Amino acid sequence: MSILKRAAALTLCLLLASCASLVGPQDVAIPLEKIQSRLEERFPVRHRVLEVFEVTLARPQPRLFPETERIALGSDIEVRPPFTRDVWMGDLGVSGRVFLDNASNAVRLREARVDQFRLDGVNPDAQRHLSRLANVLLTNVYSDIAVYNFRPEDLRRYGVQFRPTRVRIARDAIVVTLEPVR
Repeated sequence: MSILKRAAALTLCLLLASCASLVGPQDVAIPLEKIQSRLEERFPVRHRVLEVFEVTLARPQPRLFPETERIALGSDIEVRPPFTRDVWMGDLGVSGRVFLDNASNAVRLREARVDQFRLDGVNPDAQRHLSRLANVLLTNVYSDIAVYNFRPEDLRRYGVQFRPTRVRIARDAIVVTLEPVR
């Protein structure tokens, strides 16, 4: 009887293993609402820029552009200049292409650029000089931000471990191709 149980268990394991090898690549759509929700978990972001300005970024608003394969991230910006009690409010918009960072199981930005930088109550000349602030934020904050992080359970399906292999932008979602780890 013991031999029969072992043979049945071995047969079951072999069947499961063969089924796992039949599972192929799958496209998973990450809807814009889910991207928004995951980004909100990491905001507000506070950062000291140029060793002088205290900057807070809040309320990230992602938008997808499939025709150019870019994602745009708009956010509210609050700048506190030194030696005053002033607070400049405005908005900052950056965009970039997405890529897979398999080391951290994340979708990140590359080729990021500042698309919009506006501070209310700041004259245009000062605004031009402050554009350096936006570029520093781009380098120090947005170049390291994950647009979406996969959780371990996102990469395990049908008892099979998957890994992201391709990413593209659709009209209302980021589409990631997952392939079984062999």
